[in-house]
Amino acid sequence: MSLAINVSSSSSGISSSISFPSSELKVSQIGSLRLSDRTNVSAASLSLSGKRSSVKPLNVQSFTKESMVPQAATMVASEVAEKVVEVEDFEELAKRLENASPLEIMDKALEKFGDDIAIAFSGAEDVALIEYAHLTGRPYRVFSLDTGRLNPETYRLFDTVEKHYGIRIEYMFPDAVEVQALVRNKGLFSFYEDGHQECCRIRKVRPLRRALKGLRAWITGQRKDQSPGTRSEIPVVQVDPVFEGLDGGAGSLVKWNPVANVEGNDVWNFLRTMDVPVNTLHAAGYVSIGCEPCTRAVLPGQHEREGRWWWEDAKAKECGLHKGNIKESDNANNAAGNVNGTTTSVADIFKSENVVSLSRQGVENLMKLENRKEAWIVVLYAPWCPFCQAMEGSFDELADKLGGSGVKVAKFRADGDQKEFAKRELQLGSFPTILVFPKNSPRAIKYPSEKRDVDSLTSFLNLVR
Repeated sequence: MSLAINVSSSSSGISSSISFPSSELKVSQIGSLRLSDRTNVSAASLSLSGKRSSVKPLNVQSFTKESMVPQAATMVASEVAEKVVEVEDFEELAKRLENASPLEIMDKALEKFGDDIAIAFSGAEDVALIEYAHLTGRPYRVFSLDTGRLNPETYRLFDTVEKHYGIRIEYMFPDAVEVQALVRNKGLFSFYEDGHQECCRIRKVRPLRRALKGLRAWITGQRKDQSPGTRSEIPVVQVDPVFEGLDGGAGSLVKWNPVANVEGNDVWNFLRTMDVPVNTLHAAGYVSIGCEPCTRAVLPGQHEREGRWWWEDAKAKECGLHKGNIKESDNANNAAGNVNGTTTSVADIFKSENVVSLSRQGVENLMKLENRKEAWIVVLYAPWCPFCQAMEGSFDELADKLGGSGVKVAKFRADGDQKEFAKRELQLGSFPTILVFPKNSPRAIKYPSEKRDVDSLTSFLNLVR
């Protein structure tokens, strides 16, 4: 079918007729309304540079203004009616699904959003999400952020997962111009000096933002136990508080977290039971896996997030992808402490009766002693830090083991008002920091290893005390 446009101008007296195939006149989207192809268009009037032109299809009778108005109103009302969607209360839905299994949550997510939802896959244990989606029997999409600096093992897992499930992962890449500018101006490893946020923003956050603009919902592998200081209140489903979806604006994107209430050990039990392909880095001690320069294996007694951005404080160990789930106010309070260096919201740690609690005055006195009668091992800590919490058991055990041996085991809370002092005088880099004050030596020696088990600490003590 073809459509003719007859244009006439009263000032010039020129009349012309142009024919187009109807397929060229399709309009896919205007504002928030989707218009289907129409072959019966009554008439339209356009104003061009103050001159009136008429546009009408061939062999269609003309209508008066009076007859056009109700028809146009009917058309618009019909289109708006087609776009009416039931508004979901996702807070209420999260409460209803709080005790649901990950499989049930995944099924609900895919049922509600169909092709407008996708799984965010990082190449780590979140492969469990793909297995859950596969088990629902519903169609599903998977996307991943290729930062350009992933481990070779992660790329191999991507390939294995695609073949195992018969899918194609939708890869998102950073903007080449932005990456080039960053590397040329600051070098390849600037994040070791000024923090990882800028690099993550370019390589991860902005590509994610682009990916989510084509969706109405996304599925993540966030768990509450991954980072107690920042992710402890993740709901199983929520309106995304940071990113925007396909329709744009606040509230246009829904975020599903099917394994929010599942512990890491249970995720791994599921992966083993279902014989799901996993990243070979896990067998080498890697738990949380990101980019190669910013990820390393963790040791016994360490929290899983301690393998990420290990040169930074615990409160900085987020890349920005899940900024909306970070408990900002709690982190601010944790970082700032209070005037007395104590807290009312976080329980203290290292509570063995053989651990001496030092005040700032006590630490200063210890530093002034040149001929100590006993060696001291002191942990600089913050009770809210998950990595300090992870070593509590081994440090208490060390204190009990060394009781009466001529070595004092002590703790000094070094956050809040004491942090600058600890950084300046006690070599504090990040929490926890462990110092040994040897006998007959005025200078403290910083424990250099991430191995915080009892045997490793004891061996170091025997070498330097």
